[in-house]
Amino acid sequence: MLITIFAPRRVHLLEIAGVRDAFFEANRKISSGQQYRVRLITDDGLTAESASGVRFLPDAGIHDAADPSDTLIVVGPYGVPEHPGEAVRDWLQEQAMQSRRYGSTCTGAFVLADAGLLSGRSVTTHWEYADQLAAKFPDIQVQPDRIFVRDGSVFSSAGVTAAIDLTFSLIEEDHGRALALWVARRLVVFLKRPGGQSQFSATLTAQTSANDPFDKVQIHILEDPKADLSLATLARIVGVSPRNLARLFRNELGMSPAAYVELARIDIARGLLEDSRAPIKVIAHAAGFGSGDTLRRVFLRRLGVTPNEYRSRFRTAGSGAAEHDESDVHLS
Repeated sequence: MLITIFAPRRVHLLEIAGVRDAFFEANRKISSGQQYRVRLITDDGLTAESASGVRFLPDAGIHDAADPSDTLIVVGPYGVPEHPGEAVRDWLQEQAMQSRRYGSTCTGAFVLADAGLLSGRSVTTHWEYADQLAAKFPDIQVQPDRIFVRDGSVFSSAGVTAAIDLTFSLIEEDHGRALALWVARRLVVFLKRPGGQSQFSATLTAQTSANDPFDKVQIHILEDPKADLSLATLARIVGVSPRNLARLFRNELGMSPAAYVELARIDIARGLLEDSRAPIKVIAHAAGFGSGDTLRRVFLRRLGVTPNEYRSRFRTAGSGAAEHDESDVHLS
């Protein structure tokens, strides 16, 4: 089963290494069925330099890689890639049309889009460049809040390490969950983050703003998620009108205050699910959701998994199973 990885200039080395290592580990365990044969292709086939300065030698250039692939993967460079030349576009089109599936990791989506291979498709890319991809290619449905996306035979993943999540999904599709899980354990990473899991963290997003009044509101939300966090209440805290606060959130973060509050509460709930043994309804209360049912609905809508499913995938080694006796469980 031939896997072709095409690397543009200034590629993220981790995307190449992560994808290749996952397929390599899979080959070590495959006892029946087709093993993976992976080749790394650049436009000229010469020694290239990654974005971090590490030099690497591809297996071939496009003119020496005409045989069709089962799977074509275009990995992402640092930032928005330059336009591929006509020869690269032609080669990508030919490879994609002959393959069983094709797709991109990170900003590799720009390269495939430039080649006309994502038209009408639903895709994702690194959150920082999602708006640019959507603006440049209006015929593409960009989903910026996804780890990876499958649209029929076309796949795409978010930034850098999400390429590994995507590769696990390809291995699982080809050889089943047991092999994908074995590879994940070998690489000491989670089997997969759900494809619908958000790229964004409200806690991290709070660090991107240098606006002092805005910081005050964000810190208040994160420190007291159980409080009344309505728009009117938050506006009183910062001393502006609700309309001005809503505009400030849109300008700074591109979302409403209510959306940010929900993301912040999700972040808090995720942390408690990963690190504590508290029951779901206790976590829901601590994170400001009020009830386990509300927490479940929000997780399914935002992350595509239930709280229990999330805990089973991301529970840290010492957190153990949830306690059944809630009488002595307290979370602040």
